Amino acid sequence: MKQQLSSAAILLTACLISCNEAVPPQQHVNYSVQTVTETDVTLTESYSASVRGRQDIEIYPQVSGTIQRVCVKEGEKVRRGQSLFVIDRVPYEAALRTAVANVSAAEAQVETARITYEGKQELFRQNVVSEFDLATARNTLSVAEASLEQARAEETNARNSLSYTEVKSPADGVVGTIPYRVGALVGPTSPQPLTTVADNSEMYVYFSMSENRLQEMVMRYGSLDRTIENMPAVRLLLNNGSFYAEEGRIESISGVLNPDTGSGSLRAVFPNPNRVLFSGGTGNVVIPQLLKNAIVIPQAATHELQDKIFVYRVIDGKAAATRIEVSPIHDGVNYTVTKGLSAGDVIVTTGVGLLNDGDEINVNNNR
Repeated sequence: MKQQLSSAAILLTACLISCNEAVPPQQHVNYSVQTVTETDVTLTESYSASVRGRQDIEIYPQVSGTIQRVCVKEGEKVRRGQSLFVIDRVPYEAALRTAVANVSAAEAQVETARITYEGKQELFRQNVVSEFDLATARNTLSVAEASLEQARAEETNARNSLSYTEVKSPADGVVGTIPYRVGALVGPTSPQPLTTVADNSEMYVYFSMSENRLQEMVMRYGSLDRTIENMPAVRLLLNNGSFYAEEGRIESISGVLNPDTGSGSLRAVFPNPNRVLFSGGTGNVVIPQLLKNAIVIPQAATHELQDKIFVYRVIDGKAAATRIEVSPIHDGVNYTVTKGLSAGDVIVTTGVGLLNDGDEINVNNNR
């Protein structure tokens, strides 16, 4: 019986050993790789933007009265000096006639005072009148001359007021909404302007950029002025998804950051010869950036670890984890490498999540 048990134990041990020896060898995974090369690449940044006319001028009347005539229509293109509205002229014409009459009366008073004064001078030389009488005549002439100047000033004001009854456009542009109609009583303190004239021959497009991005650009070019000079032409992506036909240029960068958002304001200028852009519109400013001799790799070839980006280089047939730095501007598919790789390096492009540093690499293909 003991011999039977011993034989069974020996047989069980042999089976276990045989099973262990039957474990299949480790399977090797094939990886795609890519040889890094240098190329010229254009990156783009996009920023939400608001569109404004070069001038959006609110037109208020300078005198009070009822509107007699509206000379333009909403949306009409006007020239500088063109009549927009005519306000009732009757009271201002009457005021001007009164002012002119007052000037004539004042001139007569001056002439009378001058004749009197000259007569007093002659009488004074003949010792007929006293020095007091002569001084009184001289003062009367001075008062009359002052009254004349006052009357002339009032005439000038009256003429100006009459001219203000014809409200003219202060600039070339397009007429906005007209809330008032013929017969409406308007004045300098009206709650709404008569209309708005938008000078949209060129459009201002405003957008914001983060403090870090602004500092990066200023440090690259050396100063704010040089940054503006070296900024490339920009495009405007409209709300309908199409690009505006004309290119624009960045004209100014605010030197003051918004303390709430930590961003600075920039202004781009776009020509608007066909009046395609409207004041008050929105869109996205797209800024291109050309990088020469850049290294571009697929994002799928990278993995992140504690906010650091790594790739696996293939060195002597093994994976070598390599930290890289990339441009913050990307298209969501590729990265532009700024540090960590050189032309000629071979990197793994697929399955990087399965790799460990030092793993052997079986090359599937080489692009």
